[in-house]
Amino acid sequence: MPDRPPELGWIRIFAEVARLGSFSAAAAGLGLTQPAVSYQIRRLEEQFGVALLRRLHRGVELTAEGERLFQVAAKTVGDIDALARSFRTEAQRPVVRLRTDYAFSALWLIPRMHGFRLLHPETDIQIVATQRLEPGFRDDADVVVVFGTKAEFGAIGSLLLREKVVPVCTRGFLDRNGPFDDPQQLAKAILIHLDSPMPSPWFDWRSYFAEFSVTRDLHAGRGDISFNTYSLVVQAALSEQGVAIGWMGLVDTLLSTHMLVEAGPALEAWDRGYWLIPPRSANVDSERLSTWLVDEVGRT
Repeated sequence: MPDRPPELGWIRIFAEVARLGSFSAAAAGLGLTQPAVSYQIRRLEEQFGVALLRRLHRGVELTAEGERLFQVAAKTVGDIDALARSFRTEAQRPVVRLRTDYAFSALWLIPRMHGFRLLHPETDIQIVATQRLEPGFRDDADVVVVFGTKAEFGAIGSLLLREKVVPVCTRGFLDRNGPFDDPQQLAKAILIHLDSPMPSPWFDWRSYFAEFSVTRDLHAGRGDISFNTYSLVVQAALSEQGVAIGWMGLVDTLLSTHMLVEAGPALEAWDRGYWLIPPRSANVDSERLSTWLVDEVGRT
C-alpha cells in the first residue's frame, strides 16, 4: 500500500479514481473494496448534483465537471501528502536538549547558535534555561552548561569558561563619573548588582572589592540598583545606570563593539566558572554539540 497519511475520505477516493481511471485500481491502491469505492463516488455525485465520471466498459473517464473537481482534489491531496512527509521528516530529526542558565543562553549561546546550525543543519537544539538547577538535572538534558566550582562539578565535567570578571559601563557614564583609576575610586561610583545567595557563588561587588582590600558600605545611599537576572544587569549598564561586573565570555561582544568599556582591573577565579557536563549516556548529537561548545570557546 502506498505511503500515505490517514484516510482523507472522498477527496482521496475521487482523486485516485480520476487519476487511475478505474474503480478497481483505485480500490486496490487505497486498500478498499471496489463496491465501497463505487458507492463513495455515487454519493459524491448525488451531493454535487452532477455526473463526475462516465462509466465505460473498461474503466471510467472524467466529465467536464469531474475534471474541474479533480484539479482541486489532486492539489489538496498532494499538498497534504507533502505536509505529512514534512511532519515525518521533522519528527525524525535529532534533537539535542541543552540546559543552562539565563545569562549563558542569552549572552553567549544565542548570538553564536547560527555557527552550530551551519555546521550541523540536520540537528535541532532545544535550549532549556533555568536560574537554579534541581537535583537530577542531568536526567532530562543531553548537555548541561552550569556555573559552579571544581568541587561541585569537576568530577563529572570539564571547565568551559573560567570565571574572569571586569567592571564595565558605557563610555558616556565613564566620562561623566570617572575616571576610575583604581578600585578605591570605583567604590564611590553607582554600582549595579546581581542578586545572589550569601555567600555569593560568583564574584559580586563585595568580594570584588575585598580582593583589593577596599571596604565599601553597599548601603551608603549612592543610588545602587539590583536585579535578579544578569541580562537585566547588562541592560542597565547599557542604559548608563552605573557600573556592572562583566563576566568575560558574556560581555565580550559588547566590549569589542565598544557598547561597554572596562572600568577597572580584572579578576579571575582559577577553579570557578562555567562547566560542560556531558549526558550520562553520550550519543553522536550530544558529542557534536559538546565539541562545538569547546571549539567555540577556544576560537573566541
